[in-house]
Amino acid sequence: MSLSLLSSLPSLPALAATDLVEPARGGGQLVIAALVGIAVIVVLITLVKLHPFLALTLGALAVGVVDWQNMSDVVTSFSTGFGSTASGVGLLIALGAMFAKLLADSGGADEIVDTIVGKASPRMLPWAMALVGAIIGLPMFFEIGLVLLMPVIYLVARRAQVSLITVGIPALAGLSAMHGFVPPHPGPLTAIQYTHADLGLTLGLGVLVAIPTVIVAGPLFGSFAGRYVDVPAPDTFDSGTAERGTHQQRPSFGATIFSVLLPVVLMLAKSVCDIVWDDNADQLLRKIFDVLGNPPVALLIAVLVGLVTLGSNGARMGRDQLQKVMESSLPPIAGIVMIVCAGGGFKQVLIDTGIGTQLAQWADKANISVILLAWVLAVLIRLATGSATIATITASSLIVDLLPGMDNWQVSLVVLAVGAGSVFFSHVNDAGFWLVKEYFGMSVGQTIKTWSAMETVLSVAGLVFVFVLDVILKLLT
Repeated sequence: MSLSLLSSLPSLPALAATDLVEPARGGGQLVIAALVGIAVIVVLITLVKLHPFLALTLGALAVGVVDWQNMSDVVTSFSTGFGSTASGVGLLIALGAMFAKLLADSGGADEIVDTIVGKASPRMLPWAMALVGAIIGLPMFFEIGLVLLMPVIYLVARRAQVSLITVGIPALAGLSAMHGFVPPHPGPLTAIQYTHADLGLTLGLGVLVAIPTVIVAGPLFGSFAGRYVDVPAPDTFDSGTAERGTHQQRPSFGATIFSVLLPVVLMLAKSVCDIVWDDNADQLLRKIFDVLGNPPVALLIAVLVGLVTLGSNGARMGRDQLQKVMESSLPPIAGIVMIVCAGGGFKQVLIDTGIGTQLAQWADKANISVILLAWVLAVLIRLATGSATIATITASSLIVDLLPGMDNWQVSLVVLAVGAGSVFFSHVNDAGFWLVKEYFGMSVGQTIKTWSAMETVLSVAGLVFVFVLDVILKLLT
C-alpha cells in the first residue's frame, strides 16, 4: 500500500477527552506495561500451554505490576470487566450454542448442504460450497462447522474428481468469514460490546464485507490453490455420507433457512427502524422491533422457533430428545465464555491504566487511520497467539479509546477491521491449523500453502472491502 493511499485513509476523529481515562503514569511506562501484559499472555498460551482464561487473568495482573498500580484496584478492574462482559456476551454465546446444536442434531445443517450442493453443476461446486460454508458458519462455531462439513467436502471432491482443496477451501472461507465478521460469534460480539458499536448495523455491514471477501478467498483462491496442491479425497465417511438423512426425518430446506435467518432479520430490522425514526419517534413498529431486534431476545426467539421448526416438526424430536440437545449444547462453550469474560477483565485493566488514552493521543498526532491501526493490532496478536478470539479481544481493548467522535457506521467498520485482522495467517500455534491439516490429510507445507494462505487472503481482502465501504458511506453521508 503506497504512502499516498495511506494519507487518504480515514484518520482519527477529534478526541473527547472527558470520555477517556487520563494516564496515571508516563506514556513510556504505560506502553511497557501493556506490552508486558500481552507478552505474558502470548508466552503462557504458546510456550507454557496454559489455558487462555488463566493466561488473560495473569496478563491483566502483570499490567498492574509493571504500571505500579494498587493491586486491589487491578483486581477490582478485572472483576468489573469480567462481570460486564459476562452479562453482555455470555447469554448470547449460550443461546447461539443452543441454536447451533439444534441445527446440527435435527439434520437441518445436512438439509442445507444437500439442497445447495445437489443443485450445483460441477463448475459451480466451489461457489456452492462457499455458500454452504457461509450459511452453516452463520450460527455455528468454526470447529463445529468444519466437523459437519468434512464428510460433504470428501464426497463432493470425489464425485467431481477434483482436489479436496478446490471444494474445501471455499467452504472453509465461508466458515472463517462468518467467524471473523458476523455476530453472534464470540469475537465480533465481544468487539461490539467493547466499542459500543450498533450490533444490527455491524451485522449488516459485516455481511456486505463478508460476501465479496468470501468470493475472493473462497472460489477464486480455492480454484487457484487446487491446481498446485492436489489432495485426493479419502474414503472416510463415504457410506455414512451417502446415506445421510435416509433413516431420520429432517426439517425442510425452507424451514431451516427461515430458522437460521430469523435472528439476523430481526436484528437488521431493528437497525433499519433506528435509522428511519429518531429516538423520540412514537412509532409502534419501532417499539416492537426495539424489543424483538434486541440481540438476546432475537436469539431467544430463534431458539424457541427452532425447537418447533427444526426439532418437533422438522426432525420429529420428542421432548426428551430436545431437552438433551439443549443440555448438551452448553458444556462445550463454557471454556469459550470464560476466555471471553477474562478478556473483558484484561480490557478493563488496560482502560483503567489510561493506555488507551495514550495510544489515542499518539495516533491523533500521527494521523493514523483507526481502521488500519485496528487491523494491524489484531494481526500482530493473531500471529503471536494463534487465537482469533484473543486477537479480537486484545485489539479491541487497545483501540476502544480511539473511537469517541466517530459515527456509528465508522465504529462498526473498525470492529470489522479487527475481525479481518483476527483471521490473518493461521499457522502452527493455531488449533484450527492442525484441525484442517489432519482432516485434509496434508503436510505442514501444504497446509500453509492452502489454509494459511487462504486466511491471509481473507484477512487482506476483508480490510480492503472495509475501506471500500468506508469511502462509499462517506460519500453518502
